[in-house]
Amino acid sequence: MLKLIADLHTHTLASGHAYGTIRENAQAAAEQGLRILGVSEHAPGIPGTCDPLYFINLRCVPNELYGVKILRGSEINVLEGGKLSLSDHIIDYLDYAIAGIHPHCYTILDAVSNTKNVIGCMEAHRKVRFISHPDDDRTPVDYELLCKGARDNGVALEVNNSSVKPPVFRLNSRENYHIMLEKCEKYRVPVIVNTDAHDPSAVGRFDHALEVILETGFDQSLILNTDEKKLMDFLMR
Repeated sequence: MLKLIADLHTHTLASGHAYGTIRENAQAAAEQGLRILGVSEHAPGIPGTCDPLYFINLRCVPNELYGVKILRGSEINVLEGGKLSLSDHIIDYLDYAIAGIHPHCYTILDAVSNTKNVIGCMEAHRKVRFISHPDDDRTPVDYELLCKGARDNGVALEVNNSSVKPPVFRLNSRENYHIMLEKCEKYRVPVIVNTDAHDPSAVGRFDHALEVILETGFDQSLILNTDEKKLMDFLMR
């Protein structure tokens, strides 16, 4: 089985609908043999999530817990017009940002318009390094256009374990990943496999996403979180 060394899409109690702490997630990451854990709480727009001050104060969190390197991120909402739901001066405090569509704070449009808004968020701030769960037909995207945009902006696309973990709550996610991964290979767009963990028990458990990777025969050299140096070079460029 493919070995991954990082999980950069995880949530804690601070997101308002998750059930662990940073330390509990870090301990779970260590138990799963991860070397890097990303803390990526939801940005404003998701009901119950933290105040922007939270992201500034993440500097108080140790750089390492239980032998696991801690990176400070946020999952920021894609808004109409390709805008992000967290201001630039807050994003500047982060190690990386994830951008994703969430129906709670987004008016769903057609696939091309949705994709153009996602690409606008890729262009909005240099720390947007990943696009989260681009896999749900409730918020459709155009995969050809998405992968071209990701290539042109040096952004990776996510394969999200929670999207394909039973019971599946996103629409046609597995089928959509087959399409997306084919386009990623075509345009040489890197991907990252994350858990989207909302409880420590899910941190570092990528089994269902890795099934999709293996059943598609995807080029594993395009997966960022198989190697610490490759991942960190991508994040910091």
